[in-house]
Amino acid sequence: MESIVALFRSGTIIMIPLLFAAAGGLLPALSGKLNIALEGLLLGGAFFALVVYHITGNVTAAITAAALAAMLLSALHAFAAFRLKANFFITGLAINLFAGGICIILSDRWFNTRGVIVSQAVDGLFFGYFSGGLFLILILSLLIFKTPFGLRLRASDKQSKALISLGIKPQNYQIAALLISGIFCGIGGSYLSLNLGAFVPGMSAGKGWIALVVIFLGGKKPVGVLIAALVYGLAEAFSIRAQGFLTLPADFILAFPYILTLIAMIVVSVFSREIK
Repeated sequence: MESIVALFRSGTIIMIPLLFAAAGGLLPALSGKLNIALEGLLLGGAFFALVVYHITGNVTAAITAAALAAMLLSALHAFAAFRLKANFFITGLAINLFAGGICIILSDRWFNTRGVIVSQAVDGLFFGYFSGGLFLILILSLLIFKTPFGLRLRASDKQSKALISLGIKPQNYQIAALLISGIFCGIGGSYLSLNLGAFVPGMSAGKGWIALVVIFLGGKKPVGVLIAALVYGLAEAFSIRAQGFLTLPADFILAFPYILTLIAMIVVSVFSREIK
C-alpha cells in the first residue's frame, strides 16, 4: 500500500508542470492555433522563477515573475505571428530556441555561470501547485464551456467567418489565448526550478512537447487533459521505480511512458475515426 501511495505521489509531482503546460496549450489549440512554444515557455518560467527567488527569497514574487516572463515570450510570439505575419509554427520554434539561449546569456551576465544556477529548494510546494492545478482545470472548464469568451474562442477555429460577420475579430481571442498560455506555462515552469532549487539548461526536458500530446489525448477538454497528464505522470514514475526490480534493459524501461503515449495516441485516433 505504501508503495502505491509513493508511486501516486511521484506521478503527481511529475504531472504538475505537464498539467500547467497542457492547460496553457489547450486554449490556443481550441482557437485553431497549436502553440508549439510550450517548451520554451516552461524553460523561461523556470529560469526567472529561480532568479527572482534567489534574489528576494519570496515564492510569490518568483511565481509572478515566471508567469510574466513566459507571458512576454508569448507576446513576442503573437507579435511575430499576427503583426509581422510570420509563420505561426516557425515563430513557435523560434521562441523555444530563443528561450534556451537567453537563459544561458542572462545567467552568464548575472551569475557568471553557463546556465546553471543553484539556489535553495522550496519546501511544501507540492500541495499548493497540485490543488492550484485542480482549481485551474475547474476554472478552464467553466471558462471554455460556460462563458461568451469560451464560445468565441472555440468559434475562432472553424467558425471564424461567423464571428467576423458579427463584428468580432477571431485574432483577438487567439492572441488572448496565447498570452494566457504563457502565464500557465510560466507557473508550471516555476515548479520545475523552485522544487529542485536549481535551474539547469534544458531542464524542461521535452515536457512542453509531451504537453501537446496530453492536449490531444485529453480530447481538448480540461478534465481529459487532467486525466492524460496524470496517466503520463504515473507511467513515468513507474518507469523510474521499475529499474529497481525489473530485469529488462534500463533504456526500455525508461521508454515505457513514451511507448504508452504512442499506444494511447493510436487508440484515441482509431476510436475517434469509429465515432465519426
